[in-house]
Amino acid sequence: MKRAILTAVMLAPVVLFAQDEKPFTISGTVAQLQKQAKVYLNVRKGDDNTLDSAEVKDGKFAFKGTIKEASMASLMMVISDPPADMPRGSRRDVLPLFLDNGNITITAQDSISTATVKGSKANDAYLQLNGMLKDIDTQMRTLQKEYRQLYMAKDEEGMKKLEPRFDSLEAQEKTIMRAYLDKNPGSPIAMFALNQYAGYEINPADVEPVFKKLDKKIKNSASGKAFVQRLEAAKKTAIGQPALDFAQADASGKTVSLASFRGKYVLVDFWASWCGPCRAENPNVVRAYSKFREKGFEILAVSLDDKKDKWLAAIQADNLSWTHVSDLKGWKNAAAELYSIRAIPQNLLIDPQGRIIAKNLRGEALETKLGEIMQ
Repeated sequence: MKRAILTAVMLAPVVLFAQDEKPFTISGTVAQLQKQAKVYLNVRKGDDNTLDSAEVKDGKFAFKGTIKEASMASLMMVISDPPADMPRGSRRDVLPLFLDNGNITITAQDSISTATVKGSKANDAYLQLNGMLKDIDTQMRTLQKEYRQLYMAKDEEGMKKLEPRFDSLEAQEKTIMRAYLDKNPGSPIAMFALNQYAGYEINPADVEPVFKKLDKKIKNSASGKAFVQRLEAAKKTAIGQPALDFAQADASGKTVSLASFRGKYVLVDFWASWCGPCRAENPNVVRAYSKFREKGFEILAVSLDDKKDKWLAAIQADNLSWTHVSDLKGWKNAAAELYSIRAIPQNLLIDPQGRIIAKNLRGEALETKLGEIMQ
């Protein structure tokens, strides 16, 4: 149930390789705008988001810049002096789009979220794929709303009953994504679609053949080369592989290595104080630890925090009495990068011989697995 709103992933930056930058321009028109407004352009560039802004003057705005390849972006228009009766949510409207090199025109009436985009082949492809997924996305949003309501009501049984429906929709989505990639191996958004298809936990046996069928130009792109890194990391951290050793400092500054847990079952738990789904999962981990620690079960928690005080406060608040380490570098945490962690919460269960025997055990699944192997 990867897309359930309350177990949603926190996406990490995607590392890209150096390539020549190509110019783009955006020429925008908001024909019926009656108020002063400002438009913000957010562009994903490798492991950074770049933000630019432009005033809307006489209904027009413009941007120019450079990109390495077709890039996901968004335009957000903020009305400077909105009418008092305007709903708060409509004061800032957003248009997601794919930037391509060349000249792009944005034509809107009074809301940028309904604008027409021309001049970007990548955005045309993005709209085509969105059209194919429209019905699935509509059902998914409805299901996520229902799930959220059950969560607020603390109806765990009701939430569990929704999981098969989430799984079914995700399977349908993957089928559509796979069909799109098979028919469009040279699409300017192929790597975007492949990353969506692969999810945050890559199955190399399933995903690598799809990647290999893409056009050579796509595979040699910045995002294509970054994906190869993800594939290789996934192979090295698959179930059955020896766990990759790492060492980081605990709260007192003492260096703790994963290898020091050899001889015990150990859960390597990637989390952060700011991650809501992680904090929601912590009671399940506490329960499993209390039940199995006397039988040789340990936890090595790796925090993707960058503020020590918040990290330590969360440990205390959630009563997490196991070993905690962090280099306080956020998403650039060395252990997270070693294991290609792009979303949290994630975990790996390692046996006494140091091999990965399970991944992403959440809820009752962790206790069930430990019960099977630690009788």
